[in-house]
Amino acid sequence: MDIFNGAKKLGFGLMRLPLTNPNDEGSIDIELAKKMVDAFIEQGFTYFDTAWMYHDFKSEEAAKEILTSRYPREAYTLATKLHAGFISSKEDREKVFQEQLRKTGAEYFDYYLLHDVGAERYPKYEELDCFGFMMEKKAQGLVKHIGFSMHDSPEMLDKVLTEHPEVEFVQLQVNWIDWDSPGIRAGEACAVAEKHGVPVIVMEPVKGGTLAQRVPAEVESAFKAYHPDMSVPSWAIRFAASASPVGMVLSGMSNMEQLLDNTGYMKEFQPLNEEEMAVIKSAVDIMNASIAIPCTGCSYCTNGCPMNIAIPKYFSLYNADQQEREDKDWMPQEEYYSRLTSVFGKASECIACGQCEEVCPQHLPIIENLKTVAEHFEG
Repeated sequence: MDIFNGAKKLGFGLMRLPLTNPNDEGSIDIELAKKMVDAFIEQGFTYFDTAWMYHDFKSEEAAKEILTSRYPREAYTLATKLHAGFISSKEDREKVFQEQLRKTGAEYFDYYLLHDVGAERYPKYEELDCFGFMMEKKAQGLVKHIGFSMHDSPEMLDKVLTEHPEVEFVQLQVNWIDWDSPGIRAGEACAVAEKHGVPVIVMEPVKGGTLAQRVPAEVESAFKAYHPDMSVPSWAIRFAASASPVGMVLSGMSNMEQLLDNTGYMKEFQPLNEEEMAVIKSAVDIMNASIAIPCTGCSYCTNGCPMNIAIPKYFSLYNADQQEREDKDWMPQEEYYSRLTSVFGKASECIACGQCEEVCPQHLPIIENLKTVAEHFEG
């Protein structure tokens, strides 16, 4: 069964919406976001994805302002998620769900997910019978399809899918740098999903912008040599959409330029051919030798940081600095870092409480990486 009903393969992730203040995740530029939603729907795309805590807990409300209050219910499909970190009882499941219905104004959810099911959270989801809860909501007509997202091993994915055959889809991190990565193992995870006959929704296809803005010049040149008119991120989106058994690829689009670029080549999607896959393979080899900290910029680590450290921003600047050409006389990243520290805590102010590492989907050694960043920019 096609749970996407033949929808175009590009979904609008409401996780990186345009902001009026780049240092305030809650300052969503509603008017620009409305225009982006309009352009997305006008070109025949229908899938939207949000979650309880995106944009400082304001993404679901933004979905109502920019989408559900402006379009008939049949014009779009909407996904949101139940996160273990915000429930402690079976009653809490219902409270969160009802609040999500209120905030989004969606009447029902086309896709409802348990958020980040992994070794740490799976026992809690089981204890509170959250899979059963989703089935109840489906029986009530308040949810059309149930699934979960995961940042964990293929073995853990296989365990959950084996124990819960009622699951209709999974949301996984899939991109060309993580496909054969020893840490992420995206290709193996997709194979597990395919074994269970479960379609995949892709998150982080551009790895938080890394595969759009941080590819080495050699990679960009190779992409442009093959497709002069195609953008660098188009290779990442098309790679993810070409993978089996992917049914939908989410893109967190932050401006109209990104949206028009993505919809332009995904409107009539063409899978990568063998020659394009060879170009990607070469890009992987080059990229693996250049990236320093493989952060996706999801910002889970920043929520609740006692020192208000802009961890993903600092890692991004550090990666960018590491990928700069050695012959450049001046690197802008240090100035960006200095300006950010006037708003956020410095990397050196980390107190090593560890809360960031507990929630990091990539399982990064954030504390040690912050020491490296501090030495680099502050030393």
